[in-house]
Amino acid sequence: MADVAMAAGVSHQTVSRVLNDSPLVKDGTRDRVLAAIVELGYRRNNAARMLATNRSGRIGMISAHLGLYGPSTIAVAVQDAGHQAGYQVSLVMVSDFGADTLRAAVERLLDEAVEAIVVAVAHRAALDRALSLELPIPLVIAQGVSHGQPMAAGIDQVAGGVLATEHLLDLGHLHVAHLTGPLDWIEAGQRRAGWQLAHERRGLLPGPELTGDWTARSGYEAGMRIADDPDVSAVFVANDTMALGLLRAMQQTGRRVPDELSVVGFDNIPEAAYLWPALTTVNQELDQLGQRAVELTLRALGGEQDPAADLILPTLLVRESAGPRR
Repeated sequence: MADVAMAAGVSHQTVSRVLNDSPLVKDGTRDRVLAAIVELGYRRNNAARMLATNRSGRIGMISAHLGLYGPSTIAVAVQDAGHQAGYQVSLVMVSDFGADTLRAAVERLLDEAVEAIVVAVAHRAALDRALSLELPIPLVIAQGVSHGQPMAAGIDQVAGGVLATEHLLDLGHLHVAHLTGPLDWIEAGQRRAGWQLAHERRGLLPGPELTGDWTARSGYEAGMRIADDPDVSAVFVANDTMALGLLRAMQQTGRRVPDELSVVGFDNIPEAAYLWPALTTVNQELDQLGQRAVELTLRALGGEQDPAADLILPTLLVRESAGPRR
């Protein structure tokens, strides 16, 4: 930094102000400093900066199943929100949910001197283990969250399940079937609870329940079973990828959507609007989830004790895959 100051003919403090985007530096001076930085190939010494400030400017994140739309989108959203707040985000993916695996991920992040950790893993066992950790830094949960939970940012999955199911009931379908995700995932159970609640509110019995594993193949296999059941006129599918497989099964068996079977998904994957027919689905506002997780992290780093936030309410995007009961 002293070399840059000498080359630009300014003080060490002025160089520091330029690097920190201070508005106190005149444009001409800023241009000279930036030109000197380029000429000399200057890079900040982040290790020295961390020693001087006792801050790393880094947040850790633990995630899993990044091949799925929801987890991968949440990971990107947290990284984007972290960068906007001036933090780097170190991402560690866990491939299983054992206590040793989770602890190893935490230790790796602590070795990087992260200031806080965001955990975005909706698998019940992993989340329980994460919540039991005793850490010297804040830990924020960003999946599998319940109402009123401190240090947690989440989406109201039960409300999303209600939205999807009530839309089908409003169309005149009396018993809506449900294709769940794996029920050792908290959010699969919450969406299922919303499906049940929507029927209970109207004094109706729900339709048949099938279990998938979030993949299009499991949606296809469930769809082949539904195709053989003429009593099923509507189905709420717990994610759009399974809904894609189910739509393929309907096309293959000649059962028309939405004329003979109405379908509502969950997630609003980018392809949902371009399926045939275009998929009615629940939009989770995952970008907003990333921002809220980082906001809670910053509040905790600022000294607030157990900050909390309301669950984000999802919305229903009505397209062409659901219609009135015949």
